[in-house]
Amino acid sequence: MTTTRFPKRLIDRFGRTVDYLRISITDRCDFRCVYCMAEEMTFLPRDEILSLEEIYLLASIFVELGVTKIRITGGEPLVRKGALELLQKIGALAGLRELVMTTNGSQLLATAPILKVANVKRINISLDTLDSQKFKSITRTGNLQQVLDGIDAARHTGFERIKLNAVILKNRNHDEVIDLVQFAIDKQIDISFIEEMPLGVVGKHDRAEAYYSSDVIRADLAKRFTLIPSPQKTGGPSDYYHIPNTQTQVGFISPHSHNFCSTCNRVRLTVEGRLLLCLGNEHSIDLKTMIRLPNATSDTIKQAIIDAMAIKPEKHEFNIKEQPVILRYMNMTGG
Repeated sequence: MTTTRFPKRLIDRFGRTVDYLRISITDRCDFRCVYCMAEEMTFLPRDEILSLEEIYLLASIFVELGVTKIRITGGEPLVRKGALELLQKIGALAGLRELVMTTNGSQLLATAPILKVANVKRINISLDTLDSQKFKSITRTGNLQQVLDGIDAARHTGFERIKLNAVILKNRNHDEVIDLVQFAIDKQIDISFIEEMPLGVVGKHDRAEAYYSSDVIRADLAKRFTLIPSPQKTGGPSDYYHIPNTQTQVGFISPHSHNFCSTCNRVRLTVEGRLLLCLGNEHSIDLKTMIRLPNATSDTIKQAIIDAMAIKPEKHEFNIKEQPVILRYMNMTGG
């Protein structure tokens, strides 16, 4: 009996090595952020999303194919029943170098110690404002103090790094970038500023009007802080700067003003089981249907993933001034 030999690396047709998988484990969230989803959302029925067992199976297959970093996302991943047990299983995979997670912070007060035990190394926490009224306006349903308490709980738990993610919108929270960096400095954590990504039709929210570029944010910060380019890389798209005499790195994720596609090392597994090859395109394959076939094997799934590298596009097609071509919401994609 022969065993199929598969490569230990995933390489696309542009020579980029894919070693980073982002997994959305739920489309549900306890917030309704204006740039992420509509106020009234219809979520997927349970049988249309991957089970926890299916997610673990696919995660293990990707690790066997050379993926060394997995980020768990949502929606809000910690609202899914069984999420903590899933994290523990994925965190124990041999060959996985980093298990990390993105969260809105609402559940961290209770779960931070459990996440640490599950081998979650780093956490990204979404925080767009320090003003409670603005926070309510942006998230529609969120409680700022609950998130701040969650950030402190994560800090005291002792993760390798904690980073804030802030989506900056003109005339909503752009005047807070200095305060957000100072907050990060005071908490001895990192922060990344993200240009809004045009995914899904989000009602009255005008993305072109709200666009605030990384270059403008950097100029705003230069009025208070010295930003020194940093060689630090975390496997993601951020360009980092260090602030002297602090422990804080400031990152910029700039899909519009500074395209980072040439170094893309990421693919995404969406909540409904699509392997999405690019955040800004619809190039994908349906892994859910494949793994639910009666004759599905690990080898057939591996081969499908390897073959999918041939359709990973060279770059995204975001255009902040037009209605989005990509109609899926961010909560289904997983960031």
